Amino acid sequence: MTKRKPSKFSATKAVKANARERVGQPKPARVLDTEPRTGREAKHKPKLEQIIRQEE
Repeated sequence: MTKRKPSKFSATKAVKANARERVGQPKPARVLDTEPRTGREAKHKPKLEQIIRQEE
């Protein structure tokens, strides 16, 4: 059986492992529900004429 080759040292992995030991695992990210877009109407404000007509 052949000996296992030691993995290459990675400073990034070492720093992250050290931080996990001291602080702990970060909390998993949560997906925020966003409102679906309704098309062009959602992008543009209503015109002044439309607002006046709605009030009447």
